[in-house]
Amino acid sequence: MKVFCFNLIICLGFVNFLGAQNIPSDKVLPIPELSNYLTESVKKQLIANGDLSEQRLAEYFREKFSERYFYDWKTNEERFKEYQTIYPEAEVGHTERALDHLAKFEANAQWKLPFNYQNGQPVNAYALRHLARQHKMIDIGYYYFYQNKNQKYLDYFTQQLASLNLALANNQFETIPDGNGVYEAFRSGYRVINWLQLHSLFLGQSGYSDQEQLVTIATFLQHAQHLFENNQEFVPGNHQTRGLTALAMIAIILKDFEGADQWYNHAMTLLGAHLDKEINNDGFQFERTVHYHISDIGTYYYVYQLAKKSKLPIDAVWESKLKSLFTTLSKIAFPDKSAPVLSDDTDTPWAETNDISGAMTLGYLLFENPEIGYFATDQLSTKFYWTASQTQLDKLKNKQSSPPKALSLDFPDTGYYIMREGWDKHDNMMVISAGVDPIKPDHQHGDVLGVQAMSNGKVVLPNYQVRYSLSDLELFKNSMTKNVALVDDQLLGKQYTSNKGGSGFGKFKKIAQPKTLTWFNNDVMDVFVGTHDGFNNIGVDYVRQVIAIKKEFWIVKDNFKSESNHTYKQVWQGHYTKENGPNLLRASFDNGSGLDILQLNTIDSVKTDGARGKQWSVVSKNNQNSFNFISVIFPFKTYDKRIDETEAIPNINNWKLNQTDWKASNNDAVSLTKAEASLLFSVQTITNKQVSISFSQTSDIYIFNNDDTITIQLLSQPYNDLYMQVMVDGKPLKTVNKKAYKTAKIPVYGNQVYQLEIALN
Repeated sequence: MKVFCFNLIICLGFVNFLGAQNIPSDKVLPIPELSNYLTESVKKQLIANGDLSEQRLAEYFREKFSERYFYDWKTNEERFKEYQTIYPEAEVGHTERALDHLAKFEANAQWKLPFNYQNGQPVNAYALRHLARQHKMIDIGYYYFYQNKNQKYLDYFTQQLASLNLALANNQFETIPDGNGVYEAFRSGYRVINWLQLHSLFLGQSGYSDQEQLVTIATFLQHAQHLFENNQEFVPGNHQTRGLTALAMIAIILKDFEGADQWYNHAMTLLGAHLDKEINNDGFQFERTVHYHISDIGTYYYVYQLAKKSKLPIDAVWESKLKSLFTTLSKIAFPDKSAPVLSDDTDTPWAETNDISGAMTLGYLLFENPEIGYFATDQLSTKFYWTASQTQLDKLKNKQSSPPKALSLDFPDTGYYIMREGWDKHDNMMVISAGVDPIKPDHQHGDVLGVQAMSNGKVVLPNYQVRYSLSDLELFKNSMTKNVALVDDQLLGKQYTSNKGGSGFGKFKKIAQPKTLTWFNNDVMDVFVGTHDGFNNIGVDYVRQVIAIKKEFWIVKDNFKSESNHTYKQVWQGHYTKENGPNLLRASFDNGSGLDILQLNTIDSVKTDGARGKQWSVVSKNNQNSFNFISVIFPFKTYDKRIDETEAIPNINNWKLNQTDWKASNNDAVSLTKAEASLLFSVQTITNKQVSISFSQTSDIYIFNNDDTITIQLLSQPYNDLYMQVMVDGKPLKTVNKKAYKTAKIPVYGNQVYQLEIALN
């Protein structure tokens, strides 16, 4: 047993004379010096008969860790048995990852490039950042238990931790300035969170000595002070938040040390600033991805859990913003409870959905909201199992669940628009991406005004998850793997460059900037109209309209206008066949459902391409100065409900092409009609037996005849000077919406629906 009362007495006198001193950030405190930095109240509690042993100090922190960490480490044996029962398949994954890390890096690891793996191959910056995160060290902790507590795996952890401390002392650690440095906030914070879990797993193990435990604690203190000193000012993005999370966690668990309250207040204040600035007012994480949205959930969840357990103050706005992260996921979810793939989603490369059940389970655990519970499971993911108390785990077994009330809605700050029919698994849903974060567009893909859709339980218009390290990342980030419109060889993301750290992650130096022109929904339809500047460099103006006819289909209309000739294109993701030349594409799925894409304006060609087992078709109209694609996106549940390609005139669930009672003055007008309703595209003047309606500019409209009432809804771009002129039996109409007008010219602005009260003979 080591006794260091002499050190303690001398240092206490030194502290009392000079005042409180900061824990150093450039070195790890020797164990005899730890007590110098304890708060006065803790010192008095620990000092007995003038001495304080290493054993006494380690025992104290073991007890405090059992009180303050997510769960009581004293239940490790029972919990690990439960873990094996609940997650029997996890052993294979943990073992593979543990052996991978063990084979690559020595326990006495190097932390500065260049150096080699144990097999002699060079380590690159991408691999070093994963070593710095220590995320596979967690798997080695599990492997220790799977291998009947083989001591060498516990020793591997303590030795690798010691090797980093030695590298710090010798200034032999990587300091790449662009985010790959070993002590950069994200790497350092990630490492702390993992090591805290390992510390808890190993407490109580005879092979984890008092001295080793105190070295780990001293390492946490050094990391905390470094994070505190190097994160004084707000820096946008998830790198700083991960570091601040680690700082707050250490401050909560090791609040016995001088300065820990300052760490906590600073971390919570800056995390609050991130919540305020990086969770948009519409509730979406500012980087516009599900992956980083969920990552932020984890970041704030750790702190919220520990702070609640220790009854520490949490600002009400802080809590409200955290809750909004969960409710946002419920609003964007597909009917099958997954979520669409939005930009840099990276958990499962090439997947076409995101699993949000794990994140929503955390949300239910914190807030017990049944609409969050609708997406949750009755158990936490393997990653978060050790972050909940037994009481919380038991709560999940009796969770309450109800479908969300949210249907079609928008995220105006983030730029996502959701067209949703309902929550039945067969319901239609479409997502439109119409935003680019102005401050940090790093994770943006070339899907500006791109769409995704689900119907009949299948993703019928997919997007794909990516992985930064894959060689074709640039292909899967850009427009050829999105459901977008293009011109010539132009893509919407331009001048892609990877980062200097060699991780594969990069961004576009220039990306199309979108603008939403119209968004509205009613009982009949949802309508989105937007534009972007992606083709301005070649003199092409572009507008995309997306119309959802509820319980029926979608229409995507792409409008191109230029003074010179170009090739105009639409890109559709999926495996398609050409059922009727290029004008009808069809995809079918394993449950017998399918998707038809019917062009109402004749196109010239369709070409198919693909990669990584994914395919897409590019439909083109060549050598035109202006052109409009009018594409019916028609999902069908069974083969007999498809658009029958054998019919001369397409019948789209009883919507008939160009067979309306309304006659257009221009030959390029297109119509779809079902009973009293018509969708009219590119019209200027339309007439029936008694009524004539003219528009000052070519327009797209929905028109509904019902006895003596005609309802008109504008579907196209709302020009400020657009008006319509209505004539009945050759005379100007005097009544619109029961209001008398002195002129027959009726302004048509934005989303307004006009009901024309007409007395017909």
